[in-house]
Amino acid sequence: MEFLYKVKDMSGQVRESSARADNAELLKARLSARGYEVIEIKERGFSLLQMPIFVELDSFLARFEPISLRDMVVFSRQFAAMVSAGVPLLRTLSIIVEQCKNRKLKSCLEDVRRAVESGLSLSDALSRQSGVFDKLYISMVRAGEAGGFLSEVLTRLADFLESRQKLNQKVRAAMVYPGVVMAIAILVFWVMLTFILPIFEGLFKNIGGELPAYTRFLITLSQYMRSVWMGLFAVSVLVSLYFLRRYYRTEKGREHIDGMFLSLPLFGDLSRKVAIARFCRTFGTLIKAGVPMLSALDVVKDTAGNASIARSVEKIFNEVRQGGSISKPMARLTLFPTMVTQMVAVGEETGNLDEMLTKVAEFYDMEVDNSVESLTSLLEPIMVVGIGGIVGSVVVGMYLPIFSVIEQLH
Repeated sequence: MEFLYKVKDMSGQVRESSARADNAELLKARLSARGYEVIEIKERGFSLLQMPIFVELDSFLARFEPISLRDMVVFSRQFAAMVSAGVPLLRTLSIIVEQCKNRKLKSCLEDVRRAVESGLSLSDALSRQSGVFDKLYISMVRAGEAGGFLSEVLTRLADFLESRQKLNQKVRAAMVYPGVVMAIAILVFWVMLTFILPIFEGLFKNIGGELPAYTRFLITLSQYMRSVWMGLFAVSVLVSLYFLRRYYRTEKGREHIDGMFLSLPLFGDLSRKVAIARFCRTFGTLIKAGVPMLSALDVVKDTAGNASIARSVEKIFNEVRQGGSISKPMARLTLFPTMVTQMVAVGEETGNLDEMLTKVAEFYDMEVDNSVESLTSLLEPIMVVGIGGIVGSVVVGMYLPIFSVIEQLH
């Protein structure tokens, strides 16, 4: 059942909200356990949305609601602020659950609250929600619990997630622009060949005479695009994408495709800088949070986002596990430039590895900014010329017969 309630918190502020419970007494006990003084509880009037079928449908749809990095940043900041203020853990989780707007995250945090209430530690409760909280998040929370500095760890997590969100936005901006322009160019080309050229085709037949070879090629291409062959071509493309996706899901396929992506002429360098920035920031954040070296490398490997980079981190992990340093295997890998390996070596010698990794991450964040700006400025004229060339090639093909007729008349 759903109830409307009015309570007074410890500061004397009156708050109103709604909650579901089996009965009013259970809800009152639950609110009192959170430190609220219950003023009024009344059952919400009947609504179609309260029917079981709609409740189940709402719960089903909530599973597909995406949880963005922004949602995780807000949650981590709220959590850190309340824990550092001395608010008990259960009450903190209850307040955050009530204020959470994302339904999927809200349901997940409610499960975490119940698990903590049943006696589990926060890290163990979060590990049950592996689809929302990754190994990095859980490892840092576990280290914060063990060291007694959970609020500091949550603040670092919020900073880390915010930095990753900004980095993802930069990369997305660099990737989306050429993709959108290319899609527009293909759409314009398809519209001109499918709808505009057939109009001129009828005109060319009435004029008679021999059509230029380029115009005949465009007319043939237009006929194919309006025939069943176009449907077969679209089906073959979809089938190819399906098998490519299945191949990418295999270990060998993912490593092969990710390696090719890092070797692309324009985007490969940007991807490499993004990978180095992500590696250094993730590794530095984990080390600073007190996560053991091998555990930190294991987490970095699983959260790399690129199979080739994960393989490189695995080589570093194996050498460190045998008692070696981090900088020596990094120096043998082509992924990491000399500047990165030297700064890591200095960090190991001075005992300030986390600070050095953070500085490298900040430097490569700036490099990503510069690369995105350079890539955008380079792609703009290429895209403009490309669209102009596509449109112009069709226009020239349509007007060549007209020029031939005019020449014959003269």
